[in-house]
Amino acid sequence: MVHLRPALLLTLFFTLLTGLIYPLAMTGIGQMLMPAQANGSLITRGGVIAGSSLIGQNFASERYFHGRPSATSTTDPADVTKTIDAPYNAASSTGSNLGPSSKALLDSVEARAKALGPGAQPADLVTVSASGLDPHISPVGALAQVGRVARARNLTEAQLRALVERQVEGRDLGILGENRVNVLALNLALDALRP
Repeated sequence: MVHLRPALLLTLFFTLLTGLIYPLAMTGIGQMLMPAQANGSLITRGGVIAGSSLIGQNFASERYFHGRPSATSTTDPADVTKTIDAPYNAASSTGSNLGPSSKALLDSVEARAKALGPGAQPADLVTVSASGLDPHISPVGALAQVGRVARARNLTEAQLRALVERQVEGRDLGILGENRVNVLALNLALDALRP
């Protein structure tokens, strides 16, 4: 009992500290200092949640800019022993795990490039991200889609190039990362321009 009592008291103390007090304190601090980020960086439109600025969405229509390909999957409802593609499935964040010498990887990149049209394509439009959830594409990737979206929406390419340029986010702190375009924010701005 001499050894058991301190062990039980320490277990109870650390359970309360790390399992209750610390998470509640961090949640409270997050809500006070950065409420938008603490609540998932949600983007709303007309009072309705359109998505998060941190998680990509699957835009397949020709009327929208498309994000980076996603390799996420989910359990096949018809056969639980198999999986099916489920782009941007946040519950299954993963890359494809295919190496640079993988024929399947090379074939999928070639197929995506061919689907986008002739000529060289931006890497972020033909390769899958590591998480499968990237909400951003490069400005070059967005500009490469201007012609398709302009035809689908009956807009001029100049209008859409200007829209893309307005949506470019700079490097973090001016030096970290690369310039990028949030695809959800760009498509919401596109809908505001011409639904």
